[in-house]
This record gives sequence, C-alpha cells and structure tokens, in this order.
Amino acid sequence: MYEGRRITYEELRALTVQTAEIVAALRVEKGDRVGILLNDSPEFIACFIAVISLGAIAVPINMALPRVEQLFILNDCGARAAILEAAPARSLFAEVDELSASPPEVTSLKDVLVVCREPESVLPPMPGMNVQRIDDAQRSSVDNEFPFCGRENAEAFILYTSGSTGEPKGAVHRQADIFYTNKTYCAEVLRLREGDRLFSSSRLPFAYGLGNAFTFPLLNGCTTILCREKPSANVVARVLQDYRPTIFFGVPVIYQMLLEYQREAYRVPTSVGTLRAEKSPTRVGTLNTSSLRLCISAGEALPAQLGEDWQKTFGIEVLDGIGSTEMLHMFMSNHESDVRYGSSGKLLRGYEARLIDHEGVATRESEVGNLWIRGNSAASGYWRRPDISGETFVDGWVRTGDLYRRDMDGFWWHMGRSDDCFKPTGQWVSPVEVESVLLRSENVRTAAVVEGFDKDGLSCVCAFIVPSAEQGDERDVEQSLRELCNNALPRFKQPRRYVFVPELPYTATGKVQRFKLRERLKAETRP
Repeated sequence: MYEGRRITYEELRALTVQTAEIVAALRVEKGDRVGILLNDSPEFIACFIAVISLGAIAVPINMALPRVEQLFILNDCGARAAILEAAPARSLFAEVDELSASPPEVTSLKDVLVVCREPESVLPPMPGMNVQRIDDAQRSSVDNEFPFCGRENAEAFILYTSGSTGEPKGAVHRQADIFYTNKTYCAEVLRLREGDRLFSSSRLPFAYGLGNAFTFPLLNGCTTILCREKPSANVVARVLQDYRPTIFFGVPVIYQMLLEYQREAYRVPTSVGTLRAEKSPTRVGTLNTSSLRLCISAGEALPAQLGEDWQKTFGIEVLDGIGSTEMLHMFMSNHESDVRYGSSGKLLRGYEARLIDHEGVATRESEVGNLWIRGNSAASGYWRRPDISGETFVDGWVRTGDLYRRDMDGFWWHMGRSDDCFKPTGQWVSPVEVESVLLRSENVRTAAVVEGFDKDGLSCVCAFIVPSAEQGDERDVEQSLRELCNNALPRFKQPRRYVFVPELPYTATGKVQRFKLRERLKAETRP
C-alpha cells in the first residue's frame, strides 16, 4: 500500500522486470555497484530486486543523510550507476563552489536514472554522466525465468552503518542472509499470518527497515505499508488511522514522540460544529492503535519506563530486541507474552552468543561482558575495509561493540556500548543503567549519560536532560533528580553534573550520538 494505492504482487513483479530491463540496458555487469537513493516506495523495492537479480550489488542510501555523506557512500562503494529521486539528483551534484563552478566528483559513476514523480521535473546537468528519466530509458529484455536462481551466496547488497561512532562502513551481505533472517526473527517473533499489514517508521535503506517493510512481508505474502514522508507524529497517526497496520516497527525516540502526541491530545465536546448540545467529550488527535497486534522496537535499547508507559497507555506490548547492520536484523528479542522491559529479550534460535571481558576471557553467569554473536545472516565483512573487518569479524563471530549481561532466566540486558562505558572511580558505569533511573521522573522527556569532568579535571558522571513540557525550574528539577538517583543508584553511578538541553543529537537511525555530547563537554573545558 502506497499513497492511497493498493499495489498487487503481479504489478510489483511487472515493475521489477521493467526496471531490470532498464538496468540491463546500461550494461551493468555482475559485481557492479548500483546506488539507490529513493524514498520508501514501490520503485525502491523494484530497483533493489532488479539489481541483485542481475548479479549487481545494490547500495541503498538514506535520503535523510547529509549530502556529503551520500556522496561519500557513492564514492566509497565505487558506484557504477545510481537510481535517484529527482530532488536529490538536483542537489547531490549541484555546484558546490560558485568560484570554481565545480560539481562534486564521483569518479566511477557513469549512468544515472532519475525517478521523476512530477511531470515537470527537470533533469539536472551532470557532466561526464549519462542521465535519463527512468520512464524514458531504453530497455534490454531479460530471460522469462527472471529473477534468476543460484546467486544466493554471491555478494548482493551493501548496507552502510549509521556512523554513530565515526565514518560509515559498508557491510556486505548475500541474498541468503535475507532468507535466514526470515526463518529466524520473522518466524519466531513476528509469526506473520494472513491479513497482516506491516508498517515501519524506520526507512528501507536501514537493515531494520529493510526487513520490516520489504523482505518479511514479501517473503510471506503479506502487505507492506510504504510512506515516503518523514515519520512525524501526525504522519504516523494518519497511517495508523487510514491503513490499519497490524504490526508497527519503531525506535525508542519514535515511541517517546508518539506517547507525547497522545498525552497532548485535547478534549472537545462532540457537539462542536453542530446545533445540538452534548456533555460527553471526545478525544481529538489521539493515536488509533486498535488494529495493532504487535509493536516492535530496535535501534537502541528501549528504556523500561517507556515500554511500560506504552503498554499502560495502549494495552499493547512493545517487543524490544537487538540487531545490527552487520547481522542484517535482530538476533535477540522479547517475545509476545514473554516480555521483560529494559531487556533485549532472549537469544533467537539459529544464533549463538558469548560474553568476553576486557582481557578476552569468557565472563561468568550474570557478569557484564562484550557481546560476540554468530549466525548465518552475518555480513562477509566491510566493503574495502580489511583492517576494520578483521577486528569485527573474527573466526565466524561478530564483535558487536555492546556490553551485555545474561540473567538466570535467559534474558539479555544491554549495559551500553563498550566505548560509552567509563570508570570515574575505578568502577564501571553503564550510561543505560543511569538513564533508566532518570527516565522514571515525570520531569524528564529523555536523557543521555556520558563521561564528564569536574572542575578539578576528574572523571564524573554527567547527565544531559531534555525536560518534559510540564517541568518547572531547572534547579528544582535537578534537585529532584539527585534525590531520585540517590535512592536508586550507588554513589559512584550518580550524576554529578546535569546539563539541560532542548534536544539530544541523533543519528538517522534514532541512536543518540553520545560522542557529540562528550565533545561539547570537552569544548567547555578548553582554555
């Protein structure tokens, strides 16, 4: 379902074959990289399937990324061709320097296909490139057996990490990885049934969104709801009302946004606009979640308080889990009627996990360690990054960079990123643990904890606080938070500094960019 239209599988196949004929006419060869910079749309799905079915490598690129990062990905993967929306096609290759009038260079890019959704769209000039409207491009017929079989284990697509810890890296995946996530996470947790309609607020270029809104519904004959608009509260509310999804996928920041939207809904008499009087009011602007049977969260650990508030408000569990670009989708998850908020749930069948301490030794039961994961959906490595690949992909295992502990009941608890944890007094502090306490306060909308330094230059816990709309004086709020933490945390984990900010910095996937908060603190201490 897309922009009020119902698109059948037959229509999608026809669009896919047509797209494959266009790409084939460009003489794209096996192994060539093809950038896909499209909104969530039938065209995105058709392009992705067409490219990998021809033996080329699809490289989805997030539309919301800054232009410099989009160009970086095109250059890094060595894209031979690209399929773009008209708007980014114009801005991406625009002149960047009025004095030199020199457009940015993507040395390997030869052909550009532009999806023009408006008849009056004008193709931008791109020196040295063959630029065509995709609807007007030449075609070269493909075999009647298209899509071809037997390429499940060849390199098929590259997904770039969100860059929350630095420069984006391209995780290289096979078609077989898609099928593996379908028979693990999708079969065990989602358990799709006839009539299911899936809606994901996370976009298709992300590993999370690719499974949610593309591979899972298509591999199981279900309906996907695609929306090219940014998932604001109003947009999500409209999709829930108009398209009636049965499964909703979000990230914690989206669930927080929707809860605030619900809380801010106002009440008016139902008689407004009529001549009859009525005393019973109705709620306006609320979320209609009556069609949902499952809510899924990933991308970053779902705070326990947020999950509990969602279920209390809407009566629907939120199944939090953890996955990664390197593993393509989730390898741990809470399950329906088996939820422990604050945890990432249990290890899925088909995956192995182990916890390693900082000396490389396996930890004991319930101790915190670095999470290593193994499963057949793992990427083969990072594109043209042999050194970093060797550090992350080790003897069939993937080093996630996350700190976890496993309890006696088999639930896994996220303690933060290994590079986010710190030792202010010689004892490890997990930002996630401190944040979960701060979020219990009704004065806090969201929070992020990082390592800071006091006036003597000593390491301390610093909390960045985004206050709720109802919060009062910041000094009173800070005092209430100190009292809350004093009752819930040992002294060495209690924040010594509080910084109030209007918003936190996030990646495109909804992860807090803690390194930016640390940089802000460092900048404040520089002479």
